[in-house]
Amino acid sequence: MPPIATVAASTSAEISPEVVDGLRRVSVATLCTCLYKRGLRNQVIQGVLPVGPYRGNMVGPAFTLRYMPAREDLDTMEVFRDPGHPQRRAVEECPPGAVLVIDSRKDPRAASAGGILVGRLQARGVAGVVSDGGFRDAPDIGRMTMPAYHARPSAPTNLTLHHAVDMNRPIGCGDAPVFPGDIVVGDGEAVVVLPRHLAAAIAAEAVEMTAFEDYVQEEVQKGRSIVGLYPATDAQVQADYMAWRAANGR
Repeated sequence: MPPIATVAASTSAEISPEVVDGLRRVSVATLCTCLYKRGLRNQVIQGVLPVGPYRGNMVGPAFTLRYMPAREDLDTMEVFRDPGHPQRRAVEECPPGAVLVIDSRKDPRAASAGGILVGRLQARGVAGVVSDGGFRDAPDIGRMTMPAYHARPSAPTNLTLHHAVDMNRPIGCGDAPVFPGDIVVGDGEAVVVLPRHLAAAIAAEAVEMTAFEDYVQEEVQKGRSIVGLYPATDAQVQADYMAWRAANGR
């Protein structure tokens, strides 16, 4: 494993527009298949759903925030006056184009953040936010254009259970390991974390897989049997597929 400082430093590095474009056009389910082929089975952030309607894939490098259990003598309203508070710093320092991923200990009883902080992330050009806990002001967040994912709405303040510890360090979010700079992809049903060094190869494979599955879906809708088609064990399928790609510019 690279030293933590090296991993953290990679968060702000660019990912190529081609990789981003590819990941915007594929599903989390397809990405999971590509990960599974490489022996990675625990990269989905479990238990999170989109806060609002699906408007397109969320894609960006991870910037992380970690919570631990709160302690009543430390977690008072006064802590938010401190500009060095990790939650406030994460909101102001998460790079544009990145995804803020929050380890809220899978506990949505207290909010990871609310509408104002998430709105600030959107205004700064952040690509999205994910918490394995919950957000307060969920209806407001759901109307924003920036993608947001959580376990369920959280009405109480985040003082109740959570203490912000640090940011941009390796975390666990919804049982998935998240290293700063890993590529986070969310669609209409789930969020997956791609190890950064695999992202380009997985994006390319997923785009190819998606094209074939779109062809298969069309054939199935026409009444074709899946036998020999999916998986493509019939030699004619490959020829038919290549003709379909040429006709459809895929």
